[in-house]
Amino acid sequence: MLSNKKIAVESLYVQIIGSIYHKWELIYVKERNILAGFQTEDDAQEAEKALRQAGFSIIQIDRIGQFPGDGNEQIMNPISGDFPSLGSLTLAGDFPSGRDASIMAAVDPDASGMADRGDDNLYRSVLLTAVVPEDQGDLAIEIIRSYGGMI
Repeated sequence: MLSNKKIAVESLYVQIIGSIYHKWELIYVKERNILAGFQTEDDAQEAEKALRQAGFSIIQIDRIGQFPGDGNEQIMNPISGDFPSLGSLTLAGDFPSGRDASIMAAVDPDASGMADRGDDNLYRSVLLTAVVPEDQGDLAIEIIRSYGGMI
């Protein structure tokens, strides 16, 4: 008789936990995070506008790059020798962490101009990030791609 009470209590406990989980699952909204690269900021802003018109609200646009910093604010003359490194001169990078990072950046083929990657997808320096409900993710991706975004 004692074992029957124990089973009944465990069964009640499982039912309570199950109902709590079911309610939590109904409240919990599954989301999809979408990262899309654009070649121009104007294209990204047009996509953002279309996403907002479609009812999405969590959208952010950022400029990203391979090298740190905002680039050179002034014209540098390589003949005068008044520039920190080849990476700063040709890649428009700021290297606040020290000279080692700028030396490593100068090894990149883009710094010397001696190699051509031939890939246009590398120059997508504008990042659009959107957080959308899972069931509307395909719609958001379709909108982004229609404005030239690469997912």
